Amino acid sequence: MDYRLLALLLLCHFRHAWTDEEVIEDGKIPLVPLIPLMPSKPIENLGTPPTTGPSSLPQSTSSSIGALDHTEPGTVGRDGTSEEETDGLCAELSSSELKEAIGSGVMKLGLKLMEKLPIGPEQPNVIISPLSLSLGLSQLALGAVNETEQLLLEHLHTDALPCYHKGLRSLLYHLQKSNIQIATRMYTQEGFEPKKEFAQMSQEMYGSEPEVLAGIKEVNEWVEKATSGQVTDFLASLPHNLVLMLINAVHYKGKWQTCFDPRHTSSDLFYIDNKHIVNVEMMVEPKYPLRLLIHNELDAQVARLPFKDQMSLLIVLPMSGQVNMTDIAANLNTSDLYARFPKERSMLVRLPKFKLEYGQELEEALTSIGLGELFTSPNLASISDSPLVVSSVQHKTSMEITEEGAEAAAATSISISRSNPSFSVNQPFFFALMDDQTLTPVFLGIVTNPNPESPSMVTASERPDKMGFPAIKDKIYGGHPPK
Repeated sequence: MDYRLLALLLLCHFRHAWTDEEVIEDGKIPLVPLIPLMPSKPIENLGTPPTTGPSSLPQSTSSSIGALDHTEPGTVGRDGTSEEETDGLCAELSSSELKEAIGSGVMKLGLKLMEKLPIGPEQPNVIISPLSLSLGLSQLALGAVNETEQLLLEHLHTDALPCYHKGLRSLLYHLQKSNIQIATRMYTQEGFEPKKEFAQMSQEMYGSEPEVLAGIKEVNEWVEKATSGQVTDFLASLPHNLVLMLINAVHYKGKWQTCFDPRHTSSDLFYIDNKHIVNVEMMVEPKYPLRLLIHNELDAQVARLPFKDQMSLLIVLPMSGQVNMTDIAANLNTSDLYARFPKERSMLVRLPKFKLEYGQELEEALTSIGLGELFTSPNLASISDSPLVVSSVQHKTSMEITEEGAEAAAATSISISRSNPSFSVNQPFFFALMDDQTLTPVFLGIVTNPNPESPSMVTASERPDKMGFPAIKDKIYGGHPPK
């Protein structure tokens, strides 16, 4: 089984803050696909244009996507510090303790944000990269001072950690060993220069190379390269008064430790709820070595499906058939979960095959968890002496589960008995793509419909059990009309 997850993008756009409250209201700019930080005066009046133009900056080639994208783990970073030396600078905690503490903060932020993201018929699935979000907010924290910096670190759940930024960089180096590609980029409008210390620290800590923005085509090409071609035409337009834009991309592609045989995949039913079903391609493996436990606090089955590179997919399958994100956020403790997982047991596993995309403007969600100050009156004095505010945070993710690269099984047919132990993912579920060593979540998601492009159907009876099938399919609703 070849499993591909790629996610993206945190884009923080900044604009200069207005000082006249009435002007703020009248001059509010609608969100296009995404909105930057905008100046309160013409860009040419912001100061002396930089002496070096776009041609003197690093070119936007595949080899310059970002320092974290092409620097080998454990090698010397841009500030001349290796991963091991970076860990040594954080003497109050061991290297592993610091990474685990940061990973725990990434999980807390992700779960808190997941509670605030809406799910409904128009958006049945939610997929975010808390790692990508944490990376973007951390880079923003480099430019924040006083209360704003403290606010960001508190929501990153790292305000009590020593040398947080160096620790996060060390974590990123570690994650790259698991085939996780991380790329960052800072675009500036010609005529606007962030403070040198902020630009230097962004490059040293996160490999965020500054680039004078030439146009929307350049941004879209960078995004396409950073996501291995999976996200194209990311921006439809750019506001004329953009000042600064921070982008990061996270991409992961891995293979199951135990592959699914594509010859076993067949059409099956997924229960959206007790009344509605949808056809999906269901991957089946009759003797999958699975770690599975019943989690009483979550009232759910929790399974761990490992990859070959110290990554695992955790699946939380609620007994009720519906995902309650509030319960998951309150009761999911990955450190405790990993300690409680039993030994692997051979059982029948059914997992839907799907490809999903998700995009969301996060201003409302971030405001609801307490970060509203970023969009109204933050102190970003380490970026510029002029007042700045964040005007948009855009996030896009894509997730795909396929059988590419799967090893062929010896048998050409399988026999399945309902009495065999089984784990059937045929109802809404929560998932987390985890780094097994630091317990850092790279992706989190809720899937309530793995095949949203297909029409849903109404059943004549409620779902009898996880291995059962509806009696009658009597009505089509939603999705595309049947062919």
